[in-house]
Amino acid sequence: MINRVVLVGRLTKDPELKYTQGGIAVTRFTLAVNRTFTNQQGQREADFVNCVTWRKQAENTANFLRKGSLAGIEGRIQTSNFEGKDGNRVFMTEVVADSVQFLEPRNANAERGGGGFGGYQNQGAPSQGAPSQGPYQQQPSYQSNQQPNQQNYTNMNDDPFSTSGGPIEVSDDDLPF
Repeated sequence: MINRVVLVGRLTKDPELKYTQGGIAVTRFTLAVNRTFTNQQGQREADFVNCVTWRKQAENTANFLRKGSLAGIEGRIQTSNFEGKDGNRVFMTEVVADSVQFLEPRNANAERGGGGFGGYQNQGAPSQGAPSQGPYQQQPSYQSNQQPNQQNYTNMNDDPFSTSGGPIEVSDDDLPF
């Protein structure tokens, strides 16, 4: 059996980072994915896909993605059900993302003007998330809890393609082919 999903879309709102009682990070977000065709009015529509990530991937997603960020995810579809507050059975379908790829620079959202997600809005779409557990206390950002090893990271604000006053020299040894 195969259960694999690959999606590319924009986040409809900032990801929500929470921690389980056992201290495991979990982030939920919704991805707006454009359809490949237009409707009768010639407009593109989008599907709004609920996604969840766990552990380190959840912390990275919450720290680096914002509303309007372009992301690619790979994962699996998971369905579950539970009894709602009104006593009715609620069915939930979401993508459990094993991999989240950040597909644009961190500041690209600000350059687009605060960023929507392709002009689509999730108006009146039913929420398929888990029932609200009431107020929760959000944990501080991962970056404030631990100091990452800075030598392994590139500053996201540095533009690697900016000109440093001269041409970029590339030798045959630099090419992968």
